[in-house]
Amino acid sequence: MKVITKDGNITDLSFEDEMGRDAFRHTTSHILAQAVKRLYPTTKCAIGPSIADGFYYDFDFDFEFTAEHLAALEKEMKKIVKEALPLERFTLSRKEALDLMREKNEDYKIELIEDLPEDAELSFFKQGEFTDLCAGPHVTNTSVIKAFKLTTLAGAYWRGNEKNKMLTRIYGTAFPKAADLEEHLAKIEEAKKRDHRKLGKELGLFTLMDEGPGFPFFLPKGMVLKNLLLDYWRKIHTREGYVEISTPIMLNRELWETSGHWFHYRENMYTTVIDDTDFAIKPMNCPGGMLVYKMQPHSYKELPIRMAEIGLVHRHEKSGALHGLMRVRCFNQDDAHIFMTREQITDEIKGVVRLIDEVYSTFGFKYHVELSTRPEDSMGSDEDWEVATNGLRTALEELNLPYEVNEGDGAFYGPKIDFHLEDSLGRTWQCGTIQLDFQLPQRFEAEYVGADGEKHRPIMIHRVAFGSIERFIGILIEHYAGKFPLWLAPVQVKILPISDKFIDYGKSVVDELTKKGFRCELDTRDEKIGYKIREAQLEKVPYMLIVGQKEEESKTVSVRKRDEGDIGSMSLEEFVSKAE
Repeated sequence: MKVITKDGNITDLSFEDEMGRDAFRHTTSHILAQAVKRLYPTTKCAIGPSIADGFYYDFDFDFEFTAEHLAALEKEMKKIVKEALPLERFTLSRKEALDLMREKNEDYKIELIEDLPEDAELSFFKQGEFTDLCAGPHVTNTSVIKAFKLTTLAGAYWRGNEKNKMLTRIYGTAFPKAADLEEHLAKIEEAKKRDHRKLGKELGLFTLMDEGPGFPFFLPKGMVLKNLLLDYWRKIHTREGYVEISTPIMLNRELWETSGHWFHYRENMYTTVIDDTDFAIKPMNCPGGMLVYKMQPHSYKELPIRMAEIGLVHRHEKSGALHGLMRVRCFNQDDAHIFMTREQITDEIKGVVRLIDEVYSTFGFKYHVELSTRPEDSMGSDEDWEVATNGLRTALEELNLPYEVNEGDGAFYGPKIDFHLEDSLGRTWQCGTIQLDFQLPQRFEAEYVGADGEKHRPIMIHRVAFGSIERFIGILIEHYAGKFPLWLAPVQVKILPISDKFIDYGKSVVDELTKKGFRCELDTRDEKIGYKIREAQLEKVPYMLIVGQKEEESKTVSVRKRDEGDIGSMSLEEFVSKAE
C-alpha cells in the first residue's frame, strides 16, 4: 500500500512495517471522525492517533453518546471506504490554520494550534469533505481500509488533565484482511474471559474496595499464591548469593532530596509531616538500600554485594489510570541492588539477565529486550552515561541476546534494560528491568577501599525480576486463565465425598495428602456429587478426588484431572506419584 509520510513523501509499505501499520490505523481513525461529523455535525473533534492494537479518537458530543451508536458509525465508515476518497496532504501557516479551524468551529484543534510557535507550519489531511489537523502518516485512499471494528467506549480527559472536560473516546482496530480482524476480535473475547479482575474475584484471590482505590486486598487463597511466588524468589536469590534486607516504608525529605526523587519524582509521592519535618512514603526501595550499604566501611574484596528487598512501595496514580492489579497505588517490588566495581559491570549484568531468563522460563513466558538510553531530564556527566550505556550493551551482546534501542527512555539516574514478556495471548508486559546507576552512589557518597588502599565509588545496579508482585500475579492469572500449574495452585486437590457418610474417609485422605505437602480442601456441603464437581471445575482446581463406598472399602480415590476429566481409580500412593 502507498503511504503519505509525515514529510509529505509517498512510499510503498506493507502492514507488517511499523509505519505502514501506523498509517493504516491512523487513516481508520480519520474515517471514524469523518463518519462522526457526517452523522453528528455539531460534534467537536479532539485527537485520534493509532495505538498498539488499533486506534482511538476523542470527541466532544453534545448528547449522551453510548455503545448503541457504534453500529451506525461503522455503517457510515463502510460507505466512506467504498467512496474511495483520496487523502491529500497540505500545509498552512499558524494563522491560516487557526482561521480554518475557527471556520469549522473546532475548539480543541484551535487550542492545539495556539500552543505552537508563531512561525510554525502545520500539516493537514483532507479526504472528501473532511479535513483534519494531522502530522500523518496516512494511506493514500480510504478504499485501502478493508476490515475494521469499533470496539469500546471510554471517558478521557482532554489532554490527560483531570481538570479539563471529560471527552468520549471511541476505540477501534483495523486490519487489511477480515480473517486477521476476526482472529484479533477472538483474542479480545478470550482476554475478557481471562480478565484478572473477574477471575481474581471468582477464585477468591484478591479484591479492590471503595475504601482504598488502587490499594488491593489479598484474600487467603491470593496470599497462598503470593507467598509461593516469594518462596520461589527467595530460593533462587539465596542460591545466587543475594542477602535480603527490609527498609522502612517512610523516610524523611532530606533522604529523598539526596536521592533526587524529591526533585524528579515528587508528583508521584505521598508525603506527610512528622515533628515539623517532611516525610515521604517510599516510592522506591533504592535509597533505603543505600543507607544500609553505608552503615559500615567496605573493601573491594567484599564486592559485588548483592542486596535484595521485597519492599512495599506507594506511588500516586491518577484514578483514571488505575486498573485491577496492573496499575495500583501500592505494591511489593522485588528489588535488588548490586554494589560493584567498574570491572565487574558486565559479569554482574550478565548474571542478572540469566536470572531473569530463568524466572520467565519457569512460568512459560517468551520475552524481548529493550535498551533504554539517557532521557532529557537526567543527572550525571556525559562520560558516566556513556560508560553505563556501553556496559549494558556489552553484556547483551556477549550473551548474544537480541535487543532494540529505546532512545531517551532511561531512568533519570541511568540507562536500563527492560524485559517485555509475552503471555499466552501474545500480549506483552514490561516487568523485569536492569538499571545501571553511577549517580546514586555519588549523591550518597558511597565508598569502598580498593586494592590500592584508596577510597573508590561503587557502581550500582537496580534490578527487578517480577517487577511489581501484584502486577505479576495479575499477568499470571490472565496468562494461565486462572488454571495455575500444580505447584502454584492455591488449592491443589479438592476431595469430594459422595455423601455425608464418607466425610470421615475424606478427612483421612486430606490428612495423608497434607502430610505429603499437598494443599487440600474437603467439600463437606450437602450437595449432589455432580454439583460439587462442577463447582471444583469453576474453581480451576488441578485435581478432584471423589470418595464413596467403593473408594473407602478399597482405600482408593477416584481421580478427575482439571482438563482431562476422569483418569481412573487409584491408591493415594499412586496418585501422589502421578500428580504433576
